[in-house]
Amino acid sequence: MSIAALSEQEILRRESLQQLRALGIEPYPAEAYAVNAWAQDIKDNFNANPEAYQQVQLAGRIMTRRIMGNASFLELQDSTGRVQVYLKRDDICPGEDKTLYNTVFKKLLDIGDYIGIKGYVFLTQTGEISVHTQEMTVLAKSLKPLPIVKRDEEGNTFDGFTDPELRYRQRYVDLTVNPDFKQIFMKRTKVISTMRNYFNEQGWFEVETPILQPVHGGAAARPFATHHNTLDMPLFLRIANELYLKRLIVAGFDGVYEFGKMFRNEGMDRTHNPEFTMMEIYVAYKDYIWMMAMLEQCLEKVARAVNGVPTVQVGANEINFAGPYEKLSMYDSILKYTGIDVSAMDEAALRQTCRDLAIEVDTTMGKGKLVDEIFSAKVEANLIQPTYITDYPVEMSPLAKKHRTKEGLVERFELFVNGKELGNAYSELNDPLDQRQRLEDQLILAGRGDDEAMAMDEDFLRALEYGMPPTSGLGIGIDRLVMMLTNQSTIQEVLFFPQMRPEKKAKVATADDFIEAGVPAEWVPVVNKMGFNTVEELKAANPNKVFNDLGGMRKKMKLDITMPAKEAVMAWFE
Repeated sequence: MSIAALSEQEILRRESLQQLRALGIEPYPAEAYAVNAWAQDIKDNFNANPEAYQQVQLAGRIMTRRIMGNASFLELQDSTGRVQVYLKRDDICPGEDKTLYNTVFKKLLDIGDYIGIKGYVFLTQTGEISVHTQEMTVLAKSLKPLPIVKRDEEGNTFDGFTDPELRYRQRYVDLTVNPDFKQIFMKRTKVISTMRNYFNEQGWFEVETPILQPVHGGAAARPFATHHNTLDMPLFLRIANELYLKRLIVAGFDGVYEFGKMFRNEGMDRTHNPEFTMMEIYVAYKDYIWMMAMLEQCLEKVARAVNGVPTVQVGANEINFAGPYEKLSMYDSILKYTGIDVSAMDEAALRQTCRDLAIEVDTTMGKGKLVDEIFSAKVEANLIQPTYITDYPVEMSPLAKKHRTKEGLVERFELFVNGKELGNAYSELNDPLDQRQRLEDQLILAGRGDDEAMAMDEDFLRALEYGMPPTSGLGIGIDRLVMMLTNQSTIQEVLFFPQMRPEKKAKVATADDFIEAGVPAEWVPVVNKMGFNTVEELKAANPNKVFNDLGGMRKKMKLDITMPAKEAVMAWFE
């Protein structure tokens, strides 16, 4: 990065970096720094047991500081929170040399720098828990200034780092200056660990399956395609891990599950990211009715683990994850919310119904997709409390077992919460001949232009021919579950690093660009230091202010160059 592209603060911090090294202080030391205390632990437990905090060593970022002559206060932020730190010059510089306090701390350290502190905990005269510093170590110099986040006495934030695009793109800054958001990700971890513990207690086995797959199977979605050079063959990032997990049921496992990343080359919005986390589980000798009961029990455990109660506020709605959940068949739900019975309709009648309901459809859509479009448009938003939608048309579910009593349907349910799909489960299709026919039907849809139709997976069909026991399978979108349990309206809030559009790089002009615009060569570095990185930025500024600021910068930088005439500066803006 050229100096011209740096802000004044960034330039000053780099200068401080060099001065630290000139003093023999390495701003990025290699040695480990042993920590035995943390901010939140100190604040929570010091009053009850002050003797335990007489020799503490902690580390973190300087977030605020108040320098008062030979003594100072600062706020140190570690992974648990912030604690006040008191520094006294003669304590950290007991000898004649006061450089560590007078020069290093007061002049060369900045907000955002990492330091280590050794000392003891005490109460100030105002009763605030603080760490009295006896030794200070520089651990890392911050070369970019953190955004300033102001908080009032009641804890309300303003002038903060709030732009969503910046927050998602620079999560490392977001979680530093907005540490409250860490709770979302701590709860996310709790969701996964609670589910994992519950499955392990049942004796089910956690496994890993391929992310790069030769066939994009297991779901109706558009894949990301790539190419393996050594094998000279196309591969796909998985859209689901279902077909591999079922292979393991064929192999003799009674229950297998996986938390894994899935990838779908589709649209992005508040509830969709092209890379997302799914949990899929398959249990032998079970059906979709058993799976409903298991899922209710699991989700109630997760909700209680995360929030202490089975209820959670999601927007304006209070959601109760304690069962039993309401059950509605796919056809009955459409009848309930539209007054239309679509159960006996053929493809032409369904297409006309979509037109009557002002639902946009196209010629690639078969019967199953048309039913799904009606359901999505007219039913989903009404399903606020956890609701199972059951018994789907066979055309919509090529991997689910045909219904035991209802012709033309399959044994499938989807769980909807707050108007969004959260989980999808089947009594799994284990008839290899029926499965082959279903996948061949998918090929017909693909031939009509449906780019989400499933591909034929011959190895999976071969596995089924060796015999798969009756099995129930379930997939849950972890990101959406975390959104609901943390009352977040966008998926980006629950992903550390959501997918973003390419960042627009700030244009930086060359010295020749400024010279061509009339700026004398010796004044180009001054113009850059004033924050003008392009000629366009300069021309957009107030000419009189620029002229006045040039004189101020000339004095500040102690430059021995002739001040340009005001008329010459005005010419830069013509």
